[in-house]
Amino acid sequence: MSKIQTLRGFSTISYWADDIVAAKKWYTELLGIEPYFERSGEDGQLAYVEFRLGDYQHELGLIDRRYEPDGATPGPGGAVMFWHVDDVTATLEKLLSMGAKEYEALKHRGEGFITASVTDPFGNVLGIMYNSHYLEILNSRIQNKEE
Repeated sequence: MSKIQTLRGFSTISYWADDIVAAKKWYTELLGIEPYFERSGEDGQLAYVEFRLGDYQHELGLIDRRYEPDGATPGPGGAVMFWHVDDVTATLEKLLSMGAKEYEALKHRGEGFITASVTDPFGNVLGIMYNSHYLEILNSRIQNKEE
């Protein structure tokens, strides 16, 4: 059996937007950083922007809905990808103040785990989570680099 896992880690999450310019502005404000990559479509209009964020520099891509796959359904889907945050309550309040709508209320899921999720102004579900396992892995990676 191979020691390389099939799913090796989170790479990129893509969110769709009817107004990619507005989505870029909204996420730039939320994240406090500019996208590191942008691409225009054949018509010269902005089609894709990408942010690198967090401890592992994961990618958040915003894509003009014109490029959405044919089988995509409108509105929030069945999967929620959660981003680790240090303060779920404060982050949730910020998201709501920026026009996001509550998707799932803040919920304590056991010691070291708190979740909430919102729908951004463009119809995408954005999950936030305090996850003690995330911090354990991050701290072990930091310790291994120092040794």
